[in-house]
Amino acid sequence: MRFGEGPESENFEDRTGGGGGGLQLGGGLGMIVPLIASRFGIGGILILLLGYYVLTQFGGGMLGGSGGGGGKSTLPAEQERFLRQVLGSTEQVWGQIFTQAGSQYRPTTLVAYTNYDQSGCGAAQAAMGPFYCPTDQRIYIDPAFFEELSRRFGAPGDFAQAYVIAHEVGHHIQDLEGTLDRAQSSQAHVSQSQGNQVQVGVELQADCYAGVWASRSGALEQGDIEEGMRAAEAIGDDTLQKQTQGRVVPESFTHGSSAQRMEALRRGLSSGNPSSCNYAR
Repeated sequence: MRFGEGPESENFEDRTGGGGGGLQLGGGLGMIVPLIASRFGIGGILILLLGYYVLTQFGGGMLGGSGGGGGKSTLPAEQERFLRQVLGSTEQVWGQIFTQAGSQYRPTTLVAYTNYDQSGCGAAQAAMGPFYCPTDQRIYIDPAFFEELSRRFGAPGDFAQAYVIAHEVGHHIQDLEGTLDRAQSSQAHVSQSQGNQVQVGVELQADCYAGVWASRSGALEQGDIEEGMRAAEAIGDDTLQKQTQGRVVPESFTHGSSAQRMEALRRGLSSGNPSSCNYAR
C-alpha cells in the first residue's frame, strides 16, 4: 500500500513490551468468553481456557495487574507508523462517508499489546487474534498476529495486514450504526446455529466495509487486492476447519466460508459504497 505522507492517527495506544494489565480473576474471563464464542466458536474458547490455565499455573506475578503495561515498547517504529497510517486512512474515509450521510464519525482507538492485556470486554490474549470491544470501542491486537498471518495462513503483505485492521474498524462502524446491538438481541432469541448465521452476516459486512475503505483510500498498489483475497481465503471458516479438525461443519460457521469472505471483500472494493454491504440484518 502507498500512504506516502498521509496522516497518522492519534487514536493509538502502544502497550507492547509490558504484558498489559494481566488477567483479572474476578470478572475478566467471564466477560470475554461470550465475545470469543461469537467470534471464534468453541475452538476459540478452548484456546482461551488453555492460555488462561497456563498463565494461572505458571504465570506467577503476571496476573492481576491494573492495566497499562509499563515496560519498554517492543513495537518497531516502522510498524507503528504503518498501523497509525492505516487507522488514519480509515478515519478519513469513514469521516467523509458519515459527513455525506449527515452525521459525524467517532473514531475507534487501536491498542497494540504483547501476549495479554485488559480490555473493556475482559481479558485480551494474543491467541484470540485481533478483536473489537464495543464496551470501550477499542480494537485490540498483538502485532505478532501479522507474522502468524503470513507464516501460518500464507497471507503476507501490507494490504493483508491493513485488511485485518479495516475489518475490525468495520465492526466499530457497525457499533455506531447499532448493528452489533441488533445482532446480539437477535442471537438471544434463536438457536445456536441460527445465531451463528447472524454472526456470519456481521462478519461478512465487516469484510465488505474493509473493501469500501480500501476502494476509497487511494493507497492501493499493484498486487494489493490479490494479497487481500489470499488473506480472506485463508481465514474462511471452512479452510480453518479443514486445517484444524479435518472436516467442515457449516452450521458452526461464525465468520463465513472462504468464498463468502472473498466475495464480501470484493464487493466492497468494487462498489466503494457501504450500502452495498447488506449482509447483516
